[in-house]
Amino acid sequence: MSEVLRVVLVDDQALMRAGFRALLDAEEGIEVVGEAADGEQGVALVRDRVPDVALVDVQMPVMSGIEATRRIAADPALAAVRVVILTNYGLDEYVFEALRAGASGFLLKDTEPADLLQAIEVVARGEALLSPSVTRTLIGEFVSRPPDRATAPGLDRLTRREREVTALAARGLSNEEIAVHMVISPLTAKTHISRAMTKLGARDRAQLVVFAYESGLVEARLR
Repeated sequence: MSEVLRVVLVDDQALMRAGFRALLDAEEGIEVVGEAADGEQGVALVRDRVPDVALVDVQMPVMSGIEATRRIAADPALAAVRVVILTNYGLDEYVFEALRAGASGFLLKDTEPADLLQAIEVVARGEALLSPSVTRTLIGEFVSRPPDRATAPGLDRLTRREREVTALAARGLSNEEIAVHMVISPLTAKTHISRAMTKLGARDRAQLVVFAYESGLVEARLR
């Protein structure tokens, strides 16, 4: 990742793109390197520019943001690109599908400017933009879904400690909170998380959370 964070905007609303561009271009250390008006254009643009972060609208013509995210995540040449899904609708059915497709998180389009800027920096570092409320939403999604190990292979590759940190991450704990819970250092917690992600082929913590529930490693509960 370069010192200047390179961002691509993918949204079918020109006014929305203009607003995001004005905000981001005014911020030192962030550069908007391209815009696209639909998912298909967005994938092509990301492949051409290879940004640090792609802000992608969830609902667009030609190709949805979820499908665009899936194609970006599946391209080895774009492994370093982090996708943040933009939505008007909050914690809806698209959140789960977006994260499953490979998004690092999601933001409401009416989010505060400071929160948007922080989100870009967070996902550019390879961290997941998952607040406790989003994690609870994911848990709710899985309550009615039985574990499907066929869609989440690899559990047997993890050591006992790696399974434990993965389960704690899936409950929304930070590295520091995991360290306290397991009585280890934050660096050790981070190492376990990194090794689990590598073994499972997870792009970031968001993918790790999805895996934890799909594999049955964590039992979904509403309370």
